[in-house]
Amino acid sequence: MLKNDKTINIIADDREHKSEVINSLMGIENVEVCIRRLAIGDYQVENRVIVERKTLKDFAVSIIDGRLFKQMIRLANSNSKAVLILEGTVSDTVEIGVTREAMQGALITVSLILGIPVLRSKDPSETARLMVYIGRQIESMAKGGIQRHGYRPKTKRKRQLFILQGLPGVGPEKAERLLAVFGSVEAAISASSSELQSVDSIGKSIADKIKLAVSEEMKPY
Repeated sequence: MLKNDKTINIIADDREHKSEVINSLMGIENVEVCIRRLAIGDYQVENRVIVERKTLKDFAVSIIDGRLFKQMIRLANSNSKAVLILEGTVSDTVEIGVTREAMQGALITVSLILGIPVLRSKDPSETARLMVYIGRQIESMAKGGIQRHGYRPKTKRKRQLFILQGLPGVGPEKAERLLAVFGSVEAAISASSSELQSVDSIGKSIADKIKLAVSEEMKPY
C-alpha cells in the first residue's frame, strides 16, 4: 500500500467505471476518487495531469483505426500536462498482428513529436500506483522538492506551433504556414502528401517525411 498523509485527488472518467484501475485506486490509503465525465483523457490527477490509459491491445487497435493520433493531439493541445500509460505485456498484441515497427513508430511520434511522456505498467494495479506516484510528485513540486525543466508553451496557438515544429523538416516558419493553411494540428497531420505540398516551401520530400512520421494507416502484417 502507498502511504502518505496528503490526500491525492483523482478524477476518473465515467467510461472507465468497469476498469480494475478504479478499484485499485480506492484501495490505496489517502486517495480520493471522483467518477465523472472528462472532456479528454481517462483520469485527472490533482487537477494538473491528464492521464490517457491504454492497454497495449487497445493501443495497437487505435494505430490501425486512426484514433491514436487524434486522441494524442487533443492531449498535447490541452492546458494540463498529459501522460500516456500503456498497460499490459507484448503478448497481449499478438492476435492483433501490428508490427513491432508500427508500434515503435507510434511511440516515437507520441513521445518525441507530440511531447507526451509514455509510462508502462503491467496491470491495472500498477497503473493505479503510477497515478498516485504522479500525484505525490506533484505534491513534492508544490513544496519546492522538484524543479520542472523544459519549455511548455502557455497559449493554444503556441502549443500548436510547438507540436508542428517537431515534425520532420518543419521549423518555425513552416509551422506558421501549416497552421495558417490547415487551421489546426489535427488537420495538418491528417492532410495528404499532395495537400501538404500546397503549403509554400513544403515540397514532396518534406511532405512524405511528415506522412511517414504521423501515418495513421498502420496496417497489420
